[in-house]
Amino acid sequence: MLQSVSSGFGYLALAGLCADEAVAAEKNPLAPKVSHFAARAKRVIFLCMRGGPSHVDTFDHKPKLTTDNGQPGRSRNGGNRFRNNVKLLGSPWEFKQHGQNGLWISELFPHVAKHADKLCLLNGMHTDLPAHAQAFVKMHTGNSQFVRPSLGAWTLYGLGTENKNLPGFITLAPQVGFGGAQNYGSAFLPAIYQAASIGRDGQVQNIANRRLTRERQRIQLDLVQGLNAERLKADEVNPAVEGVIESFELAFRMQSEVPTLMDISKEPAALRESYGIGNRATDNFGRQCLLARRLAEAGVRFIELNAGNWDHHRNLRTTLERSCASTDQPIAALLADLAARDMLKDTLVMWGGEFGRTPHAQNADGRDHNNKGYTMWMAGGGVKGGLAHGATDDYGYEAVDGKMHIHDWHATILHLLGLNHKNLTFNYAGRDFRLTDVHGNVAKEILA
Repeated sequence: MLQSVSSGFGYLALAGLCADEAVAAEKNPLAPKVSHFAARAKRVIFLCMRGGPSHVDTFDHKPKLTTDNGQPGRSRNGGNRFRNNVKLLGSPWEFKQHGQNGLWISELFPHVAKHADKLCLLNGMHTDLPAHAQAFVKMHTGNSQFVRPSLGAWTLYGLGTENKNLPGFITLAPQVGFGGAQNYGSAFLPAIYQAASIGRDGQVQNIANRRLTRERQRIQLDLVQGLNAERLKADEVNPAVEGVIESFELAFRMQSEVPTLMDISKEPAALRESYGIGNRATDNFGRQCLLARRLAEAGVRFIELNAGNWDHHRNLRTTLERSCASTDQPIAALLADLAARDMLKDTLVMWGGEFGRTPHAQNADGRDHNNKGYTMWMAGGGVKGGLAHGATDDYGYEAVDGKMHIHDWHATILHLLGLNHKNLTFNYAGRDFRLTDVHGNVAKEILA
């Protein structure tokens, strides 16, 4: 009888604890949330190549372009008419088939090519404008005309995060141009969903307080939070104050975990070397990639890495080769590391920039912007590996098959995360907004 009573009390205590956790989760906007349906991916690592990588020199093999090198080409806005003053430029680099399905990949990515069976090439990408700022913001937020929440903010809003001591959305070495903080912001979503930025040196500013002990900081923070709570009670609804309250608490908790997480010196020397850390050409992006794996492993929901200088209007042979060489080995190491830890299956890794480049030459040895057709790729997180989805025309001017607009790209990413892009909404200014606005189709053909 006593055992039965004790068990009953234990059950009630457990039920009470669960109820308390449910209430706490309801109060904490970063608490893990249930997805709309079973998710294929738990987290995202976005390898952002700012400037527009040339698809016809990297992942979109165009033998006819090589054959017709030097022949008249189309100007960027010239429709289907060929013009004598514009010359086609065949890729200076050799393409070879890799993996079981024979994906065509340029010699510029020898390390990534070894992971061909993990890659899903999206060769039918297209977007609205060939201007950097507008296309870059659209890639991040789905809208180039108005300030809207970023893809990472929508992801965090929909799913929450798995580590209460870390931001759920982190951007490494963020770009200052092309829309700046708007690309990582939360817009009308609560401020807690915007990205935390970590600079190129891998350091988080002001993470340690040299003046106050942790106990005294807690006393100070309790005073400030009490004032904030009073203000919120008076206003009843004040998203700005709510965001400040959550941000202060998160910043306080980050002090205990972030310094250790950012310290990659404890990683095995061989692993750091595989990422290219210590090599002048690959050290910067290698550190980003290794940090991304550590952040993903620690429970961060959305991580964006940034590599700029892909805007190759001239000196293509040297500048594109340099850009690829600085990222190829680190990306391959990231894919291998995630796979070795059994994390790639539920980590969606994405690569690409705001648009591609023209098949014709600019400045004799460069390529102009091209928004009508380009390549991005995905790996892990529930996509088919060893797949080339979609295609551009014989020269790479525009997408003609398996076309994927940036809205479709967003819809597909959210779907892989278990979120219905039509149902992930936020009411603002009298209407329900969503990342894809009134557009977007999931590319079901690429789902594993």
